[in-house]
Amino acid sequence: MRIVALSRNGGTHYGVRHGDRVTIHPSAASAVDLAVSPADHPAGEEVALADVTLLAPVARPGKFICIGLNYRLHALEGGNPIPDYPAVFLRVATSLVGPGEALTYPEVSEQLDYEAELAVVIGKTATAVSKDDALDHVAGYSCFNDGSVRNYQRLSTQWTMGKNFDRTGGFGPELVTPDELPAGAAPLRIMTRLNGETMQDSNTGDMIFDVATLIATLSEAMTLEPGDVIATGTPSGVGYARKPQVFMRPGDVCEIEIEGIGTLCNPIARGAA
Repeated sequence: MRIVALSRNGGTHYGVRHGDRVTIHPSAASAVDLAVSPADHPAGEEVALADVTLLAPVARPGKFICIGLNYRLHALEGGNPIPDYPAVFLRVATSLVGPGEALTYPEVSEQLDYEAELAVVIGKTATAVSKDDALDHVAGYSCFNDGSVRNYQRLSTQWTMGKNFDRTGGFGPELVTPDELPAGAAPLRIMTRLNGETMQDSNTGDMIFDVATLIATLSEAMTLEPGDVIATGTPSGVGYARKPQVFMRPGDVCEIEIEGIGTLCNPIARGAA
């Protein structure tokens, strides 16, 4: 299924997209709810996709966990060694926006970078799960743009500040259930286009730590709950590593596309001073 969260007539609803139509499932309390228990939520009315506004698949994840340096060539382009353990950091809910919403260009920096990432949405509680069982805990997959304010990211050995500016992380537009994709959503082509120009072009099969490994590793330390999100890292081609460097600017449009999952599109706009 290709599940969407949508705004219509002043309310938030959840449904399944079929081409340019969406079938609303009125009893579903969330996209994860519909993905995990579709039989419990009968179909309601069908509406045109053009008549609704799509929202992030999970509005305010309890945990939004990010993995750094998880593609071999991306680690190398930044002059980093290939990690033997995942680099983990967190994003806060105020740093996220949905599909079509503007990513906020910070007034204090000119280094807002793009990062195409596969997002994994947890559907079943996971505590100390094995790698063999890890994928059973996935509700679905989506696209994420880990917008990064690079000079703030490098002010410390911790990346939290540069990764959590308000409204810099795009998320969506759909939650695609695992049955629609290869196991662990790999191998799938993953790309970034900035104003139509391809900036990143790789494959999720090149991740150093695959989805099952990440779930098993994270669940050793923290309980993963339904609606939690894991952003699995970005491939090479990011703006800061280019010569000359390329950063997103107000008026730009950034697209993240993952094969079989969809395209996340966000414009870039200035925020309040």
